[in-house]
Amino acid sequence: MSAPQADWGWSSAYPAPAKLNLFLHVVGRRTDGYHLLQTAFRFVDYGDTLHFSPRTDGQVRLLTPLPGVPEAADLTVRAARSLQEASACHQGVDIRLEKRLPMGGGLGGGSSDAATVLLALNHLWGLGLSRSRLQELGLALGADVPIFIFGHAAFAEGVGESLGRIEVPPAWYLVLEPPVAVPTLDIFRAPELKRDTPAISAAAWRPGMGGNDLEAVACARYPAVAEHLTWLGRFGQARMSGSGACVFVEFAERIAAEAALAQLPEGFRGWVAAGLAEHPLQSLAG
Repeated sequence: MSAPQADWGWSSAYPAPAKLNLFLHVVGRRTDGYHLLQTAFRFVDYGDTLHFSPRTDGQVRLLTPLPGVPEAADLTVRAARSLQEASACHQGVDIRLEKRLPMGGGLGGGSSDAATVLLALNHLWGLGLSRSRLQELGLALGADVPIFIFGHAAFAEGVGESLGRIEVPPAWYLVLEPPVAVPTLDIFRAPELKRDTPAISAAAWRPGMGGNDLEAVACARYPAVAEHLTWLGRFGQARMSGSGACVFVEFAERIAAEAALAQLPEGFRGWVAAGLAEHPLQSLAG
């Protein structure tokens, strides 16, 4: 991914990093059906990249559409149009997306892309919307979008909208991408999903604590997720991120993570990335 820049402009490459859920508990359910969660988010130095070009006709165009996703439904387009509407902005943009993160992977790829659009265009269009206002716009697009705008490792509660900054130590991660796309709604709708994990306080949580309550459901329904988790388990406490399918294990040193990556069985896909303390575009919103 691109390193943070001092002067972000139209010619810059804007990163959209992946996130990992260091733990994810389902602690209840609201009367409207939304699940109450607790989780810890951390960004990693691997993800998508977006490029923007100004238009004078007010149109928003995605130059790199994703297969099977209509332009009007794409989160990058929806994010740009929501920003136009919220700010009464008449400027337009062409968006080019370099996609690396898998769809249905639990790494927040689409949400991260949407957040980068909001952060970048708020800056490039000179709109001056606050970080909190951008988070409001992001929440309307998806539950994970606000964390990328929040911009720091965070302990999240509720449906993901309540965010508190946390400090996490330096680490490296080996992330595997099982060859399946896991629909988030299918996992949350599963009758066997555990929904009563006791809540913990943000102050009491430490890295390594907790598990992922969605993991058992995903593993039962998608054996490839279970297979990849089992293989990773030889190197430490392997976990699934979000609702899957991607799984990861933490290392203290890069050399150890890369040594594990070199042992991947044939047909497995993975990569190594450093954990980040903050989002690469943290400086773009006040």
